[in-house]
Amino acid sequence: MAKDKLFVEKELSWLSFNERVLQEAADKTVPVVERVRFLGIFSNNQDEFFRVRVADVRRRALLEKEQNEEHAAKLLVSIQEKVISLATKFDAIYKEVVRELSKHKIYFVDHSQLSQFHKSWLIDFFQQQVVKHVRPLIPSKTRKLIDLIEDNTTYLAVQMTSGEHTDYAVVEVPTNEVSRFILLPPEKSKVKKEVILLDDVLLLNLASIFRGFFQFDEISAYSFKMTRDAEYYVEDEIDQSLVEQMSESLKQRFSADPTRVVYDREMPAAMLKFLKKHLQISDNNEGLLPGGKYRNFKDFIGFPNFGRKYLENPSLPALTNSQFSSFDSAFEAIRHKDILLYYPYHSFDHFTELVRQAAFDPAVTHIRLNIYRVAKNSRIIHSLIDAVKNGKNVHVVVELKARFDEENNIEWSRVMTDAGIRVSFGIPTLKIHSKLCLIHRKEGDNLSRYAHLGTGNFHEKTAKIYTDFSLFTCHPEITREVENVFDFIEYSYKRYKFYHLMVSPINTRLSITQMIDQEIQNARAGKSTGICVKVNNLVDEPIIHKLYEASQAGVKIRLIIRGMCSLVPDIKGVSDNIKIISIVDRFLEHPRVMIFDNAGDKKVYISSADWMTRNIEHRIEVTCPIYDEKLKQRIVDIFELQFKDTTKARIIDAEQKNDYVARGNRKKLRSQVETYNYIKKLEDNYIP
Repeated sequence: MAKDKLFVEKELSWLSFNERVLQEAADKTVPVVERVRFLGIFSNNQDEFFRVRVADVRRRALLEKEQNEEHAAKLLVSIQEKVISLATKFDAIYKEVVRELSKHKIYFVDHSQLSQFHKSWLIDFFQQQVVKHVRPLIPSKTRKLIDLIEDNTTYLAVQMTSGEHTDYAVVEVPTNEVSRFILLPPEKSKVKKEVILLDDVLLLNLASIFRGFFQFDEISAYSFKMTRDAEYYVEDEIDQSLVEQMSESLKQRFSADPTRVVYDREMPAAMLKFLKKHLQISDNNEGLLPGGKYRNFKDFIGFPNFGRKYLENPSLPALTNSQFSSFDSAFEAIRHKDILLYYPYHSFDHFTELVRQAAFDPAVTHIRLNIYRVAKNSRIIHSLIDAVKNGKNVHVVVELKARFDEENNIEWSRVMTDAGIRVSFGIPTLKIHSKLCLIHRKEGDNLSRYAHLGTGNFHEKTAKIYTDFSLFTCHPEITREVENVFDFIEYSYKRYKFYHLMVSPINTRLSITQMIDQEIQNARAGKSTGICVKVNNLVDEPIIHKLYEASQAGVKIRLIIRGMCSLVPDIKGVSDNIKIISIVDRFLEHPRVMIFDNAGDKKVYISSADWMTRNIEHRIEVTCPIYDEKLKQRIVDIFELQFKDTTKARIIDAEQKNDYVARGNRKKLRSQVETYNYIKKLEDNYIP
């Protein structure tokens, strides 16, 4: 069978995922303020898509052109068609959501709809709060606009005309200093909430910004946004530290080629010509896209609720783990038996508390942790600094190349180094994406190890909105192998064998392949079989081929894939036994889970790794077995709840239609809510 029938292009599959996000914005059963926020999530996702994935396809197209190939070029055309289609849907949904907000007495107004009272108030507001942050840019023949503006920032292109003479300028909408959403003071009714965007505040005061510096009879402005290629190259300078190399390399992003320019479709032709010239974009560039009046909807992720509480999701308070709270210390709780947490249903405070206790516990001697993404003000790192003050040996492995978190990680590396923490940067050729923490503790005459292995980052903020598993264990073999992972990161030239953990790039592919092969053998022998997998992305072709093989052998395969999925289910004679769903809801589905039936003796794993070639072969990733029978069953139960979702689950099929799973005669089931209820019941009924 032809390859294009067996595999979906991952970039088109990714756009299909983001369409599912857009479906949430369109869903009238979703509280209207949350719908606004989903528009922001969609927009932010599209930005990253162009910065990373489209940029990569464009580079491939340039390489293929030299070899007289055009696969990537055709893919760019397909991408543009889908992007334009989604943009049209986005504009329609935005208008619908704005109308829905008005039904709840929340109104968006622009600068042309203001009363004299609000005009006067906004002019004063602009002078007091905004003008100090306004920094006009004046392009010229020697100062090209492409060298002056930043990536993914909203700008107003300004045109000033005086007779036959025209001047152009650019003004950034300063959303980092002032809220994008300005609530106007009540003029008559206190019930009516009128909201104006910061963009319109600038438009209202546009003339005052430039008056006295330019002569003009008319002045107008239209929004635009540019997205650059996010790739960068680290120069191997022998006299530079890795931090210095990374800092220099990140500067490349400020001068990288644009992959997309989105502009107000009402922009005059002369202004658009000016933009294209100064941004070095041709008329036939696939990244030149017209849009609505407002650009950079990513700010809508934080859209405030100006109305009643029911306009956003009801809170689901993070649950306290009963085992942790039943003991005097986190170490006693873990020593009692393994603990499995599921964020954000469980509180992330349990992990931060473990590190805090380790920082002052006299019995703790060493703490090792690896960082991919952490919060801007990380309590975890502050506890590690306290640990050094208390005489602990602290070693942190920082991944400097965590995309879009590089600057944050560089800064934390400097802070930790200055505090006396031993900071290392792992293996230059392998990103370190595992989520590990290891603590050494003297207990009598013995040295005990306590470990955390998880599917998500040590990030207090994202732990409130991403679903992720965390295992806390003092299992001797697992914790010893966690130590071996840290040693491998430090001494990659040594060979380590892992009998419990799967560690990329050492044994993950082989282990997954062997377990799928075992299911194939069991199916052919008439034994119980089944494979259940939940990952963010499934695009690795060898694994997909192996799943096709298992399906043809009669193995029932159920997959929950949040994002990209190149596997095509329900191909007659190839993937008849494969069913795939995707869940998009209030929390971002982020855990990686594998469940192999194993002739009735289930093998259950949690992992930091998606089923992508990069995660299996080009990163340090850790997949951990769950040995406690109750915890195994908990993961199985949660997977089953999610696969029974009749509210937020979509079917992944060859056409990428994103149809919702049909409910039929089944009861309405929203898996994220039911998962919360399931975990709450477990905690309420905990018996030590």
